[in-house]
Amino acid sequence: MPVESGNSAAARQLKQKRKSHSLSIRRTNSTEQERTSAMHRELLEGQDSKLPMALRSNLLDLFGQIEREFENLYIENLELRREIESLNERLAGEGQTVEGGDLTKGALKTKASHSTSQLSQKLKTTYKASTSKIVSSFKATTSRAVCQLVKEYVGHRDGIWDLAVTRVQPLVLGTASADHCSMLWSIETGKCLLKYAGHAGSVNSIKFHPTEQMALTASGDQTAHIWRYMVQLPLPQPPADISASLDDEVDFSDKDEADGDLDGPSECPTIRVATTTLKSHQGVVIAADWLVGGKQVVTASWDRAANLYDVETSELVHTLTGHDQELTHCCTHPTQRLVVTSSRDTTFRLWDFRDPSIHSVNVFQGHTDTVTSAVFTVGDNVVSGSDDRTVKVWDLKNMRSPIATIRTDSAVNRISVSTNQRIIALPHDNRQVRLFDMNGVRLARLPRSNRQGHRRMVCCSAWNEENQTCNLFTCGFDRQAIGWNINIQALLQDK
Repeated sequence: MPVESGNSAAARQLKQKRKSHSLSIRRTNSTEQERTSAMHRELLEGQDSKLPMALRSNLLDLFGQIEREFENLYIENLELRREIESLNERLAGEGQTVEGGDLTKGALKTKASHSTSQLSQKLKTTYKASTSKIVSSFKATTSRAVCQLVKEYVGHRDGIWDLAVTRVQPLVLGTASADHCSMLWSIETGKCLLKYAGHAGSVNSIKFHPTEQMALTASGDQTAHIWRYMVQLPLPQPPADISASLDDEVDFSDKDEADGDLDGPSECPTIRVATTTLKSHQGVVIAADWLVGGKQVVTASWDRAANLYDVETSELVHTLTGHDQELTHCCTHPTQRLVVTSSRDTTFRLWDFRDPSIHSVNVFQGHTDTVTSAVFTVGDNVVSGSDDRTVKVWDLKNMRSPIATIRTDSAVNRISVSTNQRIIALPHDNRQVRLFDMNGVRLARLPRSNRQGHRRMVCCSAWNEENQTCNLFTCGFDRQAIGWNINIQALLQDK
């Protein structure tokens, strides 16, 4: 009994002391905050902003009230902590402690949660109307709901630079890797169907013929190869537990980098000789593509030139010169004889071969760093990506300035645009993949965590809207390609 009465008296004294101290602090802080609020308001009036002054002043008042509420909570917590320490010192000699010494337990937790709840409710009811327009602009991301990892394609010994999907049946995925090989994969099962090992250097790009079973690969051995393939898709497998299979696949891809000596896909046929070899470059051939019709191909090289070849004779038809530094990419228009080349000289060039007697060229300077890729859309647009962390959309009819600019937080690699919905997929150096529409509005970001997504730089993306299961593919320097299911309708509805 004497101990309890002494503790009660000490508690009352500390409580009165804390209460008077808290009042004095709040009175002082109120005066200081009024001064600070006035100074902020004067500073705000001097700044150039498109917001009306009444709205700006209202916002400042709201943020000031929020700050004061949290400051009061902070002061109360400090005083409670001092009270608990003092009581524990008094009772330490008798082996007793106050429940609530742990700030995450007992009465203090209840009081803190109650205060937070009151603050939250007050903010909601008082300021909901005045801030509804601002809050509505911060939409919660729905990328995990509309973007799902479906399949991983693992078997390369080094990073994958490029990938593409065949344009004719059977639909298969092709990858080009720094391990000197190119592989064809079953989209549904993830099994390697064929390996091409005819290059003596890194395979930097892969493109498929528009109507025949032929592939075009560009390599660091200063050549481009055309090779024919024949594949047979494996029989459909019985349905399995999706969650279990996905975990198994991710666990396999998340193995330590020390496990790099994988034997690769088992029982995979290999082609070692090209049907046609195109060689006239004096440097690395970084990219190659088929012109419309598939009778000619264009190659881009680090020797600062792009070459146009005849497929049947393997002869060099034209050498496209003019870039000041190494080329990084080339792309052909899907329906017209147009070629766009990008370069480290911060420009991309449009080459027009529609008139056999005139081969015009236009130079576009819209970036401040290396243009990593420039691609055509089905319409009259060109989309360019750069190491300056921007992507720009251009109109072929008037390319003096971009019609949309997308600013990101990382360098952009080889982009792709979906044929039907015209959605741009941006692979980044920071392992992210983001989706935008042609107006520059961000739609989603592909999920990336320890359990799924790329673990290193994402090098390339490719759309395939003929396959509903996997309609977007990405590859990176983590030696794997990934197939994604993008619910485009839900994506566009959330826009």
